[in-house]
Amino acid sequence: MEQHGASALINPVFYSMQPFTAYLPDESATAALGQALARALQPGLVIYLHGDLGAGKTALTRALIQAAGHRGTVKSPTYTLSEPYRVQLGGQDVNIIHYDLYRMSSPEEFLDAGFREDFDGKNICIVEWPEKGEPVLPPPDVRVLLEVSGLGREVELQALSQLGLLCLDRLAYTPPTP
Repeated sequence: MEQHGASALINPVFYSMQPFTAYLPDESATAALGQALARALQPGLVIYLHGDLGAGKTALTRALIQAAGHRGTVKSPTYTLSEPYRVQLGGQDVNIIHYDLYRMSSPEEFLDAGFREDFDGKNICIVEWPEKGEPVLPPPDVRVLLEVSGLGREVELQALSQLGLLCLDRLAYTPPTP
């Protein structure tokens, strides 16, 4: 992960689908990234969140969902596996469905739960621990990797589709300067 600082704006980086990296020194920087992602969401978007326990996946998702307009509590779906949230994007109702697959013992559980139908091109699906659902999980448009680094986090975002490219091209986020 190599691009840091205020000069490392996201928009120009993604025309070639190259990853963008930044250092998030604290939870407020993680929340700011989640808020910026919320402003760049597109219906049908699939986001995979990778990172160890405590890396900030749920904190990032919580900030994103709240910034997208959800006014209630955003809870971790660790035990329920999924939590849906209805928000308004561009004047239309959209579901953001947050998945946490950490407790799944096999990819078949994903299919048995009927989650595949949620990936319908309209819902925004955010998946923590996607490796637990592979190979049956639909492919991502955006991949986010969070790693603990000192007291903060290193984050890497990469567009993996045209829809992901559109989302990250719209992302207006400047990392905090160290």
